[in-house]
Amino acid sequence: MLNNQPAPVLLYRAATDRAVAVVEAVGPDQLGRPTPCSEWSVQQLIDHLVGGADYLLAAATGVEPGPSAGALGTDYRDRVDRVLAALDSPGALERVCVSPLGFDWPVSDAVAGTFMDVLIHTWDLARATGQDERLDVGLVEACVAMFLPEMPRRGREAGIIGPEVEVGEGASAQDRLLAAMGRAP
Repeated sequence: MLNNQPAPVLLYRAATDRAVAVVEAVGPDQLGRPTPCSEWSVQQLIDHLVGGADYLLAAATGVEPGPSAGALGTDYRDRVDRVLAALDSPGALERVCVSPLGFDWPVSDAVAGTFMDVLIHTWDLARATGQDERLDVGLVEACVAMFLPEMPRRGREAGIIGPEVEVGEGASAQDRLLAAMGRAP
């Protein structure tokens, strides 16, 4: 994490504010639609977002989450609220958990990684459901500074991120981030 970046919890809070709004705007008739995540439908992507919140909640509290299949927008809002409350607990950010890539890391780094995941998947969900795809410029810039180019490379090696997409020299920070994460902006 770079020292001049905002605290991971603040980034996560800001990213999830928008993600919750996008999730809650999804109509029941849109749940089966495909997303830029080729293996996931809109419903599966919502379940993934809920699962990410459950992961952070378990990391911060030590309590294992229940299943998240078939989650609704209100489920995601509830989980995010619970995560943010748990992260405010003394010592929560210093706990250690296992990353999605299989190594131990502090919860503070897990929050930062989940911020990135939420930001990218907010775009995926907005694109799949015809919502506004613009991401907050400050959040995108923080994510680029924190994670590019190292994280996408490691994610590709682990098979969880698709091939990088080429973008032109004048591409926006959002387009560069999305392309690094395997999305065609």
